Amino acid sequence: MPLSSVLQAAQASANAGGFLPLLSIVMIFVIFYFFIIMPQNKKQKETEKMIAALKKGDKVITIGGIHGVVTSTKEKTVIVKVDDSTKIEFSRSAISSVVVDEKVKDKNSKVEKTAEAEKIEATDSNSEAAE
Repeated sequence: MPLSSVLQAAQASANAGGFLPLLSIVMIFVIFYFFIIMPQNKKQKETEKMIAALKKGDKVITIGGIHGVVTSTKEKTVIVKVDDSTKIEFSRSAISSVVVDEKVKDKNSKVEKTAEAEKIEATDSNSEAAE
């Protein structure tokens, strides 16, 4: 008999404060989602997009640290030229990153700056014509 009364008392106390522990567990899952799961999914989508966009001439780095240039692409693999006479076939998932040359990056930024300058000049000339 004393054991059943102890169990009943424990159940009564659990029922009285049952909302707060449930709320804290839900909050933990929400925090995990925003700080761990969501950024990981975003990074995975960016990686898949990068792998799908591989093309001939891209400079790449593999997961193993091999640097090379993509010479051809297939459905599930890419052929990377590592040296003058050395070509290696890798799975697309083995590509870690695509290297962007500083020259290409600078050229793209100059083109963007020129386009912005043209837009500013066009707005200035339109405002002068209105006056």
